[in-house]
Amino acid sequence: MVVCHRNAVTMNRSTPGKPRQASRPGGRGRESLAARRERAGRICARLSASFPAAACSLDFASPFQLLIATILSAQCTDRRVNMVTGPLFRRWPTADRLAAAPPRELEETIRSTGFFRAKAKSILGCCRGLTEEHGGEVPRSLEALVKLPGVGRKTANVVMGSAFGEATGVVVDTHVGRIARRLGLTRHGDAVRAERDLVACLPRDQWIAFSHRLIELGRTICTARKPHCAACPLEPLCPRKGVAAAKASR
Repeated sequence: MVVCHRNAVTMNRSTPGKPRQASRPGGRGRESLAARRERAGRICARLSASFPAAACSLDFASPFQLLIATILSAQCTDRRVNMVTGPLFRRWPTADRLAAAPPRELEETIRSTGFFRAKAKSILGCCRGLTEEHGGEVPRSLEALVKLPGVGRKTANVVMGSAFGEATGVVVDTHVGRIARRLGLTRHGDAVRAERDLVACLPRDQWIAFSHRLIELGRTICTARKPHCAACPLEPLCPRKGVAAAKASR
């Protein structure tokens, strides 16, 4: 599939001599997996050039701290989580000590992150699992991580990628899912299905960085309700799926 820039023109064979606007990438017909992989590679290159220093925005000093911070980050900003984890880890610095924390005290400590009762239950269960099954250490295995209470695939991928530097999958948060759909790299709103599509088309050595860079793009340019397409480094490669609907909802 030939990927054309927005302003390129081709000749309409049915009407000789009459130019017509070329379709945007992924915007006409069904894009083959090979074409999507080629486009995804160019997307990664542009993201790398635009956001070379993008990294995990959660503060952590160990895999354990990142694991707990990621559990807290559900439906909460990373900035708020970073405000909470400092006092949290000073009070309960290890998995065994946090596992023994009084539930009500833990709930009050993390209250500002939202859903604090459910998060406290997940953290306590996770820390008990770490203490009883792994000697208080975070296992360096996706399979072992997802068996811990309160730990799903997204959280496990965050820890494996940002704490251990191992690409076990693509982290699909709200920003990544939204922009991946706009880019036509997936059509799924479900994070697991979206990750499956991204893993299929992205180079493995880009799995970790892709999420960090797309999150940065989502926070600064490709926002949910008012995407700044003219300023986006991915504009020539983006079919803008769903963008019109986002603008119309404002």
